[in-house]
Amino acid sequence: MIGRREPVPFAFVAEADRFRSNVEPPPRERASFGQLAGRWLLGLTIVAGLVGALVIGMPALSLDHSTQGTQQSQASDRR
Repeated sequence: MIGRREPVPFAFVAEADRFRSNVEPPPRERASFGQLAGRWLLGLTIVAGLVGALVIGMPALSLDHSTQGTQQSQASDRR
């Protein structure tokens, strides 16, 4: 008899979870103009940095064989 529970209808359990507290959290404060401008500026700076790194790094990633041939021919002309 000690470990035995009385069966409880499921609707009662769901209703108890729904009405756990009648206190609502306070509404969120709206961000000020300065905060919004700061977020936009930070996002724009991050995007500009990524785009700039991509633009600067593209020549290093490209496989341009014409410049290697020119360097070799200049070196062979000096002999």
